[in-house]
Amino acid sequence: MLNTLAWIIKRDLTIALRRRTDIFTTLVFFLIVVSLFPLGIGPEADTLRLIAPGVVWVGALLASMLALEQLFSADHRDGTLEQMLLTPQPLSILVIGKVIAHWLITGLPLVIMAPLLGLQYDMSGEALQVMIISLLLGTPTLSLLGAIGAALTLGLRSGGVLVALLVLPLYIPVLIFGAGAVEATASGLGGEAHLSMLGAVLLAALVTAPIATSAALRVSAE
Repeated sequence: MLNTLAWIIKRDLTIALRRRTDIFTTLVFFLIVVSLFPLGIGPEADTLRLIAPGVVWVGALLASMLALEQLFSADHRDGTLEQMLLTPQPLSILVIGKVIAHWLITGLPLVIMAPLLGLQYDMSGEALQVMIISLLLGTPTLSLLGAIGAALTLGLRSGGVLVALLVLPLYIPVLIFGAGAVEATASGLGGEAHLSMLGAVLLAALVTAPIATSAALRVSAE
């Protein structure tokens, strides 16, 4: 199963590198969303520090959602998904492999870019560190939960809009705890409780999301 997992990750990363435009679209979208707020609100440092956690997290959430529609659609169109459903390995292992590849392509670059963009908001070094940790815990959760919506809307028209409607309610706790950790750290209260909740949500998603996504894929394939 580990060999299968590694093969799925390698395959999806190879395909993604051949379509770099999709990767750059996500990163540029994140850059634009986060960078426009200081231009629109003004240079007041206290205001920028106040809104920074929410802006960065909303930008990361929307950018991650932007790439969800392509998570299974290409494999569905060329028949690869049907072959995956026939493999002797558990389908949840294949789902985990595709989610890991999705996070490496979209989530990890967002985590790397976030501290640089946070400097626009005059964030402290401690707040930037907590933001990195919160994104490292939260963005994999976004990919896991988003995979459920992508599987449920597979093959449907206007799938991107439906995915957004399905996964946004699931994303709200991640957004609250992620932005709350940074806000609590910036105000001197400490963000450990929020980070613990993010870790708990990630563990719950790791257990339940692959199973739910596998069931949704089987229904969509039929």
